[in-house]
Amino acid sequence: MATAPDHGPLPGMLLALTVVSGLVDAFSYLTMGHVFVANMTGNVVFFGFALAGVGDISVRSTLVAIAAFVAGAAIGGRVAREARPHRGLLVAAACSIQAAVFVLSAITVTRAGVRPDGVTLLLVGLLAVAMGGQNAVVGRLGVPDLTTTVLTRTMTGLFAEASPTAVRLRRLASIVALMLGAWAGGMLLHTSVPASPLWLAALLLLATAASALARTRRPDSASWR
Repeated sequence: MATAPDHGPLPGMLLALTVVSGLVDAFSYLTMGHVFVANMTGNVVFFGFALAGVGDISVRSTLVAIAAFVAGAAIGGRVAREARPHRGLLVAAACSIQAAVFVLSAITVTRAGVRPDGVTLLLVGLLAVAMGGQNAVVGRLGVPDLTTTVLTRTMTGLFAEASPTAVRLRRLASIVALMLGAWAGGMLLHTSVPASPLWLAALLLLATAASALARTRRPDSASWR
């Protein structure tokens, strides 16, 4: 039997990114109408509703989210394939770029709000590009059961497969992390300023980037390269 690859500290980092996904989707869904910037499965369903003229869903916002996500995934996937850095360095770079996008988005929300159509579409595009890049990088990392955004397969595997305890715990942790991020985002929107989920997401990303960079410099980092 082949030995399972060593992923080092990557699972913990991806759980942090899963929390980020919950935060930004809470922000986008609750402040910018029925649109996700991380969960594209939901957006495809919403687009179908929008075409049917039900649910008060914006066709433009949904299309912008999907197109921007695809663009971010394409860019992130190409960079990850061609650069082929240590996986820790890839996480650090991707999280740093995402954090910069989230800070820019948070500043935009603070100064302009989210209601004008142009501002809403700009924010949807910026955040969806960042989340598309995150998904591409996560795919390159190759850590099973930690997609950071899509949980349908994870939930199916948790309850339908006779998996080892470690695998079941990893799947459960992924589900809890996304729910925790969504809960935190909702609570922040309820008790604080609209940009607060984005600020928290940016802080988590910067902390993850710093952790990835520090762990990459350790002697044992070659085992999870």
